[in-house]
Amino acid sequence: MRDIAEQLFAWHAAGRPYAVATVVGVSGSAPREPGAALAVGDDGEAVGSVSGGCVEGAVYELCQEALATGRSTFESFGYSDSDAFAVGLTCGGTLDILVQPIRPGTDAGLDAGISRIASGEPAALVRVVGGTALPTGTALTVTASDHHGWSPALAPGTEALRHAVIAESRALLSMGRTGRVVLAADGSRCTPQDTPAAAFFVESHVPPPRMLVFGAIDFAASLVRMGKFLGYHVTVCDARPVFATARRFPEADEVLVDWPHRYLDSQRDSLDARTAICVLTHDAKFDVPLLERALRLPVGYIGAMGSRRTHHDREQRLRDIGLTGAELSRLRSPIGLDLGARTPEETAMAIASEIVAHTRGGTGSPLSTLNGPIHHAA
Repeated sequence: MRDIAEQLFAWHAAGRPYAVATVVGVSGSAPREPGAALAVGDDGEAVGSVSGGCVEGAVYELCQEALATGRSTFESFGYSDSDAFAVGLTCGGTLDILVQPIRPGTDAGLDAGISRIASGEPAALVRVVGGTALPTGTALTVTASDHHGWSPALAPGTEALRHAVIAESRALLSMGRTGRVVLAADGSRCTPQDTPAAAFFVESHVPPPRMLVFGAIDFAASLVRMGKFLGYHVTVCDARPVFATARRFPEADEVLVDWPHRYLDSQRDSLDARTAICVLTHDAKFDVPLLERALRLPVGYIGAMGSRRTHHDREQRLRDIGLTGAELSRLRSPIGLDLGARTPEETAMAIASEIVAHTRGGTGSPLSTLNGPIHHAA
């Protein structure tokens, strides 16, 4: 929902009703991930997407119906072998979609969720997508310190469920993860043999992941553009003020003059498993103290530019100062996939491709040479 949050907040602030269709479950080869959303305003305007085109028309109609009736619905869309042109996903997967009418000022959980998502404040928007204890669409917004919506008066006897889903949602929010939580009436996690009291879709909204680019070289300018395209908050850092200038990197969120390892030390608390660190300086006096620290941080991706000779020399220097084999195995060097890249733009694409493959569990091989699912499990 984040990609359409600005439009939703504008409708919300104006007091205009609208309907939101959210992907809350995916199986097989489906084009969008959980959290993707399509919204339809009271004037018929549509923003966003749930399938990249496969079922948009049918979902649009469901949104209009929800606006007219005021009722939330839950629908599943899949491929129809008997009629490939029927409403369905021709890629063969299945999408579970929650369609929900929203009237600003009438639901504290949704009001708080839309506001928090639009402001960028970390929050989890929690909605009921199944079970018998609560109506479909019942909403709750959870932050690290408070929650809004779903009062005890709304559903007497569901306090245990509410306490449990708040705790589960905070755990998912702390990791920036979106997913389903299925609970029994006493708030315990359901096993396959249990009858669930409620199934919740927890949609975590956290600040964009960070990409730290060390080395203000020409390749870095192209990588900054690619990082922004992928949704990263991109920082460029270099100890040389003549190179680290906003003029050279106008698309970067930050351009800083500092020794790379010193800057990294100052950022430890803001880095997480979604962070990508790209070291492009290929100069030992910068790279070695920086990588010594980076390889001991719980970040998602660490890559370093340089020839194979540079890599072997750098790796030996890191061994000499005490890094273990397990720590060194986290380093992607030489950085990037083998695309035959030569230009800065091609090199940036090779680096970005490796980051995506590493993050999503891809192989980097041509899909035409592989069998099995195209989309990897998260």
